[in-house]
Amino acid sequence: MTWFNVYGLIIVIIIMIPNIVFFIKCKNGFENFWHNKLVETLEQIGRFSCFVLMFINFPKTSFGWPSNQIFALYLIGNAVLVMLYCLIWIICFKTSSVFKSLALSIIPSVIFLFSGITTRSILLILAALIFGPNHILLSYKNTKK
Repeated sequence: MTWFNVYGLIIVIIIMIPNIVFFIKCKNGFENFWHNKLVETLEQIGRFSCFVLMFINFPKTSFGWPSNQIFALYLIGNAVLVMLYCLIWIICFKTSSVFKSLALSIIPSVIFLFSGITTRSILLILAALIFGPNHILLSYKNTKK
């Protein structure tokens, strides 16, 4: 694996598409009802770190796929997760529910952690462990108002 993972970039682009569509269609966007600066800050640090670390591999922290089978698992697993993420966005676009919030926060968290594990990227695993719990907590708290 080189310093650049094109598959990771494609995954990030695809999971960003529904978010961009939402931002364009819903000018008011997302309203944050639950304010916790620490959780919000950790979530943002984790989010942007995960986005970058999905396609940028830093030497001595990312060791690539250990076998062709793990590479295939990475591609198939992420394809299924990304399709599920997009499908839930499409089905639940106009609704606001705990299911939608949790599904759309858990799936990308799993994508980042799964990608970190299968690519053996220490930094991506750490970023996913920061992002996931904070993103899920924020999503849940904002749905429950």
